[in-house]
Amino acid sequence: MDLEFVANLAQRVLAGESLDRGDLVRAAELSQEAPHDLLRAANDVRRHFLGDDVTLCCIVPGRLGGCSEDCRWCSQSRLGPLGAQKPAYTADQQVVEAAHKAQASGAGCMGIVNSGRRPSDADLQKVIQATRAVAAEVPGLHVCASLGELTPEQARQLAAQGTFLYHHNLETSRRHYAKMVTTHTYDDRLQTLRLARQAGMDVCSGGLLGLGETWEDRVDLALTLRDEVAPPVVPLNFLHAIPGTPMEHQPPMAPMEILRAIAIFRLAMPRTDIKVCGGRVTNLRDLQSWVFYAGASSLMTGDFLTTAGRASEQDLQMIRDLGLRVVSER
Repeated sequence: MDLEFVANLAQRVLAGESLDRGDLVRAAELSQEAPHDLLRAANDVRRHFLGDDVTLCCIVPGRLGGCSEDCRWCSQSRLGPLGAQKPAYTADQQVVEAAHKAQASGAGCMGIVNSGRRPSDADLQKVIQATRAVAAEVPGLHVCASLGELTPEQARQLAAQGTFLYHHNLETSRRHYAKMVTTHTYDDRLQTLRLARQAGMDVCSGGLLGLGETWEDRVDLALTLRDEVAPPVVPLNFLHAIPGTPMEHQPPMAPMEILRAIAIFRLAMPRTDIKVCGGRVTNLRDLQSWVFYAGASSLMTGDFLTTAGRASEQDLQMIRDLGLRVVSER
């Protein structure tokens, strides 16, 4: 790899400069043969802007299965094995139990995640009721929501009852998105993020890598997030191909490719909390601890929606072994 080029990139970022598309695409391409210089640069940027503090979050399904959308990777979509099932709802007490477990794991927040394009008013009230139960029984734990598209009134209701952050991923670049989803648009997703912000919530938005996208697509996703959304948290997921979905035969990303991708997002967004989420256990295997060296500053711990994660105790031990420190919030 061109050592002078990547070292110069890091210095420019540390000096406060925003990298452009050409810089990031070139860094991604050059790092294929010698990735470690890119990872080192990303680690320097992470430590400079965010230190050695790590944030954790957990999620719990509020509604599972029975989704009308055609997202090609998702087991809950109408193209996946859970799409034809009647939606299953999680009882309030189960959500509270998940919240206790999240807080014990060191997580500062827990997300309630619903399947479906958008919540019905009844679905929204279930989430609001569960959020109130968590607030009453697990004080100090923030609750966020990921419910799909919202109307302005629904966004206002969520904000009014204490949802501090709304999660809605862009998933991939605008160019690649239409190959993955046809039942709603990229602009629909951006509009939901705008409505959440207008209602007074902050937003969490990132993507799912490994969908057959190019490095240009990954860079374009990072720049759209940086320049159009500016979320304080960017979750990165990596495809865990689910049998029965259209993506079931998609080859997995190699561990070093995942680490390079994390590094590119860190260089693009030096001050953002970059959270490594779904697919890390399956795809990274023994290299999970390297995500921080690649520039990540946050983890989703525990189980994911329809796939197993890893025990929070293992993640906490890994973080301690690396000399990092878990904090509840930044």
